[in-house]
Amino acid sequence: MNKLEMSNCANCPVHNMGNLKKLGIDMSSFDFVVALAGNPNTGKSTVFNYLTGLRQHTGNWPGKTVTRAEGGFEFNDKKFKLVDLPGTYSLLSTSTDEEVARDFILFGQPDVTVIVVDATRLERNLNLVLQILEITDRAVLCLNLMDEARRNGINIDDRTLAKELGIPVVVTSARQGEGMNELLNMISDVASGKYVCKPYRIKSSSKELNTAIEKLSNEIEKEFSGLPNLRWVALRLLEGDQSIMDAIRNGDLGNLKRQELASIENE
Repeated sequence: MNKLEMSNCANCPVHNMGNLKKLGIDMSSFDFVVALAGNPNTGKSTVFNYLTGLRQHTGNWPGKTVTRAEGGFEFNDKKFKLVDLPGTYSLLSTSTDEEVARDFILFGQPDVTVIVVDATRLERNLNLVLQILEITDRAVLCLNLMDEARRNGINIDDRTLAKELGIPVVVTSARQGEGMNELLNMISDVASGKYVCKPYRIKSSSKELNTAIEKLSNEIEKEFSGLPNLRWVALRLLEGDQSIMDAIRNGDLGNLKRQELASIENE
């Protein structure tokens, strides 16, 4: 397959093999990597256990005391690696858990990020959802605990929510298995490129800020062509985020070249 064919292949995984390896993720027998993100107490672990069954194990993130759980599942003849990120309320890197979750989505560039939210506390959960959508173009919202929401008389228009966020929304009650097949289908569609997300991005009303973001984004684009989260990276640089500055300097931010990917895959 030549370079042009590879760049136009909608089914090609988008993950960053080199950075996934640094993050301790072995992708040697998997087609896609899926990150599972969400606030604490949203039923995220129940979703993880349902999807992976007994095919899971735990360890620590490299250089951290934070526990990492990962597992796998097969669907539509493809193998998916599922990585359960620490439960966090934001990705602003003010705690080790937030840093781990942020770095995995930013540097690992998972093929899909499933964001599990509590349907009974949707407004509170949306803060993290909007932050994740600033970083990645490929996400699925898992609107979990809908059984509890119904018992409390809470109705959510999931179609309108999907339209507003620009990503698929799947209604689930993971404890009962409700909606889990639909979730698998949507993960597969987004990972393969069959469903193209158009995530909502918050726009500033400040002309000066928008000008600075655009100027900085253009400079980043020259070094890391095709980076899906230029605007978010530019914002973090303007805020003086040291970890993002380091990632720019050492090249962790961008995709490795295809020949570098091939050499890693053959190791």
